[in-house]
Amino acid sequence: MDTTDARILLALDDDPDATVLGLAGTLGLARNTVHARLRRLRESGALGAPSRRVDPAALGYPLLALVTLSISQSQTAETTAGIAGIPEVVEVLATTGDGDLLARVVARDTRDLHRVGNLVLAVPGVLRSSTVIVLEEVLPATVVPLLQRAARG
Repeated sequence: MDTTDARILLALDDDPDATVLGLAGTLGLARNTVHARLRRLRESGALGAPSRRVDPAALGYPLLALVTLSISQSQTAETTAGIAGIPEVVEVLATTGDGDLLARVVARDTRDLHRVGNLVLAVPGVLRSSTVIVLEEVLPATVVPLLQRAARG
């Protein structure tokens, strides 16, 4: 990613509904340049799906929990596939430390979280879990400062 890519992404962050033509005008770039770079960023995975911006609370899932999972190493593929099949599990990261995986889980309330937790524990290969409930999102996930640094070159 170069400074031009970072500038395009910052402009898109400022105005998610901007068209390629609008971005080109704002940034002083050729329309084809913006179009090609956005396509390359999407194809490379640098620019994620728009659904990643949707707040689960807007869908009726205001509770966020972080679940540390210990899994059987011999069943990793089957276990991760089973966990990924639970809609309330919105992200899974492989980690070092006390557990093997860290899952972001959303729920309607604590009763619903208990239900989801039981679904996770029922996945073959899950040995144990430890759950913490997020009380407040102090600093939402952002890469804007990194993009700003990249845009400066």
